[in-house]
Amino acid sequence: MTARRRIAVVLAAAIASLGLATPAMAYPPVGVVHTEQVPAGPYAITVGFSTWPIRAMRSLDFTFAPAGGITGKSGIVAIFPPGGRGRIRPLARHPRKRDVWGLDVESLDTAGVYVLRFIVDGPQGRGEGNLRGVEVLGQPGPPLALSWTVGSLPLVALVTLIVVAWRRVRPGRRPLLPGCMIVTTYASLETP
Repeated sequence: MTARRRIAVVLAAAIASLGLATPAMAYPPVGVVHTEQVPAGPYAITVGFSTWPIRAMRSLDFTFAPAGGITGKSGIVAIFPPGGRGRIRPLARHPRKRDVWGLDVESLDTAGVYVLRFIVDGPQGRGEGNLRGVEVLGQPGPPLALSWTVGSLPLVALVTLIVVAWRRVRPGRRPLLPGCMIVTTYASLETP
């Protein structure tokens, strides 16, 4: 195959792959399954959740849609876990839903009741509001320590197998081929 034909085949494959790429192959949009309304001063914010009920250590998307859109507005959201310090995040566009603010694949670490506090600055001044009572259920599945223990068993078995095989063979102490020893012995007998 000549170089020109190879280039033509590569270009044809690249064009075909681009032509077959459809919008359906892009990241799926955020599916909001539950919403809550939060009055933040003069702004009403609709908080959307991609998973409901929320479980600890499971990824989900948050969307924050102020009434009138996000144009000309900025702000922060603070997420307060039960009995802990809040994590402060700027309100930025959601990467997959560009017309609202949001957090992409965020997880809440512990079970309990959370509070989300919003501070929004916009054309009507500053507004503050809280979403209280966001209940986060326990982590699904077995406890994390048990999951890691069961998941690491194949690795432990593989390491054990390698150590046992290494000890039986003991490379470096035996010659690679048994005939090599004989050849070197005869060679040493023939030289004076």
